[in-house]
Amino acid sequence: MRVEIVGKNGFTPSEFNKEYAIKKLSKLEGLLADYDTVSARVVCKVYKAYHKVEVTIPAKNIILRAEVMDEDIYAALDGAIDKLVKQVRKYNDRVKDKLSKQGIRSMGTAPVGKDERVVRDKHLDLEPMTAEEAIDQMEMLGHDFFVYLDKATRKTNVVYLRSDGAYAVIETETK
Repeated sequence: MRVEIVGKNGFTPSEFNKEYAIKKLSKLEGLLADYDTVSARVVCKVYKAYHKVEVTIPAKNIILRAEVMDEDIYAALDGAIDKLVKQVRKYNDRVKDKLSKQGIRSMGTAPVGKDERVVRDKHLDLEPMTAEEAIDQMEMLGHDFFVYLDKATRKTNVVYLRSDGAYAVIETETK
């Protein structure tokens, strides 16, 4: 696994911080099928009362992401890795149940233009999947919506969690 460790808000990761993160991420080695080829991005931020660690791993068929805040940077990193391990185990269990599962290939971010209302721009490589598979991906990421390419219609759709707890799909049309 390639590991990129970035500091923000005045935090500069030391060599020890980097070694610690790499050692902890090795917990995923036996769980993540493409461990040797994926990249992990670890963002460490410092605030007055706590540290925040965000770990993102765009792996084949899934994007793993965890975010933890703690007074201690190492405790925050441990918590984030523990969340990632749970996500991978949950995903592996679902894959065993649904052998034909496919998901997101990769996700990246790009700088945005001058429109100050847009604070982040995400780009997705969409692979065909069913609404059920999209819901699984959405739940794995902990989001309340998910954009996907419908396997049957080959159109971009959005699945989302309604306020009543049910799921709904927005189907797109091209004019």
